[in-house]
Amino acid sequence: MKKRIIILLLLAGIVAAGIYGKRYYYDDLQLVNEDTLRIYGTIDIRDANLAFNEQERITEVLVEEGAQVEKGQVLARLNPDRLEAAIAETRARMYAQQETVNRLKAGSRPQEIEQARAEVEAARVKAVNAEAALARLEKTSGTGATSKQDLDNAQSLLMVERSVLKVREKALDLVLEGPRREDIAAAEHQLESLQASLKLLAIRLADMTLLAPYGGIIQNRILEPGELAGPTRPVFTLAITDPKWVRAYVPEPELGRLHIGMEAKVISDSYADAPVEGWIGYISPIAEFTPRTVQTEDLRTQLVYETRVFVHDGDDRLRLGMPVTVIIDRKNLKDEPANTRSSPKPASNSGD
Repeated sequence: MKKRIIILLLLAGIVAAGIYGKRYYYDDLQLVNEDTLRIYGTIDIRDANLAFNEQERITEVLVEEGAQVEKGQVLARLNPDRLEAAIAETRARMYAQQETVNRLKAGSRPQEIEQARAEVEAARVKAVNAEAALARLEKTSGTGATSKQDLDNAQSLLMVERSVLKVREKALDLVLEGPRREDIAAAEHQLESLQASLKLLAIRLADMTLLAPYGGIIQNRILEPGELAGPTRPVFTLAITDPKWVRAYVPEPELGRLHIGMEAKVISDSYADAPVEGWIGYISPIAEFTPRTVQTEDLRTQLVYETRVFVHDGDDRLRLGMPVTVIIDRKNLKDEPANTRSSPKPASNSGD
């Protein structure tokens, strides 16, 4: 009986020692893992609805859904016929106005000046003849050979001829001076207006071609050739794949040891042995309680802060909504209040 009790005691001691040793081992392992901060989240990708600035019928749609596009790549085109006709009309009006400006700046032609001088000389001769005729009539009027009516007519004719001479002289002065500066300035401003209109039409013509504003993947192809496009009708939805980012949550005790720009590793289940290099680009200034996207049960009852870890995923391994693990080395954490503003890193930070 005593032996059985002793054996039972020995067995109990061995089991207790094993449990204690196991606890000690896991406690030690947990201590080692305290050097690493591990948070969980999902991949998020920004998208953009791409639409034309002009309202016109679509003539070409050049990419399909799922296509990888580069910045500046042509995605679709509109019918440019109406706009090209407006450009041709405005260009012709601009050329005509340019000739008007050139004519005004050139001033009067030599032939116009000679013609004005000749008209002045002719008016002067007529005035001299009228003056001589009046003088003769005045000499004969005393003898009664000339009537009062003839004398009055001669005086009136002299006044008319002198007035005509003044008009011709002023006309010669205007021809010699050339166009007014105000007329030249008005013509130049009209030309500038037409040039600006032509430039605007050229911009609108360029807008008839839809270009990718940045690289990404065509997520949705919404409109087809023949449909009426416009600024309020998107043609594509473009998923922006660089950079991607992880929406993760950090418990409040760890918040003060994070800072913007800290390096991190993003691990997905599909590529567990090939983490993607990333960096912390955003830390929310507002606490959240029980966020819907938290992946672990431990965090569901804690006060957490949204954190965004950006990555350059050149191999396109991370997809929208994919759950991932983010690992941050505690040794590199900064013991100061966290900065809540984003601080993107250059593309050289990417890696497998």
